[in-house]
Amino acid sequence: MKLDVIKLDGGKGGSIELPDDIFGIEEIRADILQRVVTWQLAKRRAGTHKIQVRNEVSRTGKKMYKQKGTGGARHGSRRAAQFVGGAKAHGPVVRSHAFDLPKKVRALALRHALSSKAKDGSLIVVDTVAVKEAKTAALREQLGKLGVTNALVIAGAEVDKNFGLAARNIPNVDVLPNAGLNVYDVLRRRTLVLTKDAVDGIRARFQPEEAA
Repeated sequence: MKLDVIKLDGGKGGSIELPDDIFGIEEIRADILQRVVTWQLAKRRAGTHKIQVRNEVSRTGKKMYKQKGTGGARHGSRRAAQFVGGAKAHGPVVRSHAFDLPKKVRALALRHALSSKAKDGSLIVVDTVAVKEAKTAALREQLGKLGVTNALVIAGAEVDKNFGLAARNIPNVDVLPNAGLNVYDVLRRRTLVLTKDAVDGIRARFQPEEAA
């Protein structure tokens, strides 16, 4: 598929050919996208939630009262979960929430995420995202003229320092290098902005898979 290339100042920058096997998938698999988003968010979870089990509760371990003759239930410790101030039964413990997902599924989901943006008309290719000065107001005005208010910008192999500084204070605008391209960030923003270098990087990213 062919797409026009624009410049940050709104001028024309020619056109670019996008590979159909990456940006031209017609039937978007929502189930695959959901699997990968869940996988990404699970990896981000700290898993540091923790409750006190019985051997960690600071309380006497002495038997509460004699075993028989009281008419009450038989108890052996105030640390038991049924008592106020006691331990928690079957509560969360420190663990990793991450799980495995095949590499081919992850790669397929990224193709579908990119194709979904192209299909919705939410994909913009710009010539470059380098600016002379790190001025947030000026960059916000430029992006506003392009209709970009909620976007993920993939800037290329490296993010231009001034552009990164200017963009970090703009709400709902994320800037990542090629290596940071992922399904979750693509889907969470309304518009996907790619530089020409980023398109080349995406094409190269899928080449080893195709060669195999």
